[in-house]
Amino acid sequence: MRLFIIVLLVLIAWLQYDFWYGKNGMKEFTAVTESVSLQQAANAELHQRNQQMYAEIKDLHGGKEAVEERARTDLGLVKPGETFIRVVSDSN
Repeated sequence: MRLFIIVLLVLIAWLQYDFWYGKNGMKEFTAVTESVSLQQAANAELHQRNQQMYAEIKDLHGGKEAVEERARTDLGLVKPGETFIRVVSDSN
């Protein structure tokens, strides 16, 4: 009976070690879970950026106000008889 108990304890210890530190064990599971959460956060950020780009593309296709705004801000274009004033904030 004593030998049986020792064998069971060794078996339980081996199974616990394998569960925590073995291949596909708990240590690897927590590392993969953390990696997945980081990737999901990155994907959410990229999804937000894509939605903004889709909205901008829709505006550019839809009307000339968006094209005019882009020409004024990016290229500095001014209509005839118009004075262009750009206010730059001091970012200290």
